[in-house]
Amino acid sequence: MLFDSTTLGTLSLDNRVGLAPMTRVSATADGRATEEMADYYAKFADGGFSVLITEGVYTDDDYSQGYPNQPGLVTDGHVTAWSRVTEAVHDAGAPVVAQLMHGGAQTQGNPHVDGEATLAPSTVGPDAEKAEAYGGSGEFPEPKRATEDDLDAARDGFVDAAVNAHEAGFDGVEIHAANGYLLNEFLAADMNRRDDEYGGGPDARVRYPESVVSAVHDAVPDEFVVGVRLSQTRVTNDEYAWPEGEDAAAVFFERLSAAGADYVHTTEPDATSPTFGDEGPTLAEAAVEHVTEGTTVIANGGLGDPDAARQAVDDGADLVTLATSALANPDWPDRVANDEDLTAFDPARFLAPKASISAHELPEKRSPADD
Repeated sequence: MLFDSTTLGTLSLDNRVGLAPMTRVSATADGRATEEMADYYAKFADGGFSVLITEGVYTDDDYSQGYPNQPGLVTDGHVTAWSRVTEAVHDAGAPVVAQLMHGGAQTQGNPHVDGEATLAPSTVGPDAEKAEAYGGSGEFPEPKRATEDDLDAARDGFVDAAVNAHEAGFDGVEIHAANGYLLNEFLAADMNRRDDEYGGGPDARVRYPESVVSAVHDAVPDEFVVGVRLSQTRVTNDEYAWPEGEDAAAVFFERLSAAGADYVHTTEPDATSPTFGDEGPTLAEAAVEHVTEGTTVIANGGLGDPDAARQAVDDGADLVTLATSALANPDWPDRVANDEDLTAFDPARFLAPKASISAHELPEKRSPADD
C-alpha cells in the first residue's frame, strides 16, 4: 500500500510517502530561502517522495521566529525567494507544502525583538536548555503571557503567511501545532494556565489553535491545501502527555479538522507505539478515529524502517512522512520500491555542529563552496 496512489486534499500523489518538516536553519539572516535550499528540497522529489513539507517558516516580524537563519513568509523578498524553491520542486515532479510556525516560548533566537522576549499562553517556559545545533544556548527565558492583541496579531501572521505561500507557488500550508511551539503550548495543560476562554479543559485549550486553522482556511482558495500538525510531546519534553489522554485527542482532532484542515499530521517519537497507555491507540489511530469525515491522516515518527511505515498505513494512516531517514536516504521511496538497501542515519553527518544544510547533501552540480 505504500506505493499506491492517493490524494491529499485536491492534490494527487504518486505514493503514500512524504517528506516530514525538519529544521535546517539555512536561510539568509533576513529569512530568505536560498538556491541551496531549492536544490535540497528538489532532490527529495527526484528521489520519489510524493509530497514535501518544508521546515517551519516564521509568520510575522514580531514574536514568531524561532531560530536564527529560519526562513520566513512575511516579506516580498521571502515570497520571491521561496518561489525559486517551489519551482524547483515542481520541476522535479512533486507538490510542496509550507509549514507555518510560531516559535512561542520555545524560541531560540529572534532578531525582531529586544533581548530574548518570547510569547506564550502563560508565563511558563520550557524547563530545558536551548539546542546549539539550532543556534541557541543557555536556558529559555520566562515568556510574556499573550494578550488578546498579541493573539490577534499572531493569528493574522498565520493568515498573511498562508496567502504569501500561495503567491510563492506552494500547494498548501501546514499549521504547526506540534512539538512545543506556540499553538501546541495552547493544547498543553502544563504550559497553558490561562483562566480566560483559551484555558482550562480540552474544549477551551483548542479554541485558539482552532481559530487559526479556521482563519487560514477562510483566507486561501478552496484548492489550496490546509493541514495541521499535532503532537503530545515537545522538542523540550519528549515525555509530555495530555492529562485527559484520548479524551483530549478526540476534542483536538475533531475540532481542528472541522475548522477546515484537509489533513491532520500526527507526530510522536514512535508512531507505531500506543500513546495513551500500554493498551491505547497510537496518536495516528486516534486521529483516524476522531477526525471529521474526509480528513486525511498522516503519521510521522520512527517510520524509516519500511515495515514500520507499512504498519502505520495498515493501521489506518493515509500517508507517512520521514525525517532523519530521508536525510540519510533522499531517494527512500525509490530504494524501497526497488528492494534496495537503506543507509543508516548518522546525526553527526547531518545535524552537527549545526543543523544547517551541508555541502554533501546537495547535488554534485552545486554546493555552497561553488559560490
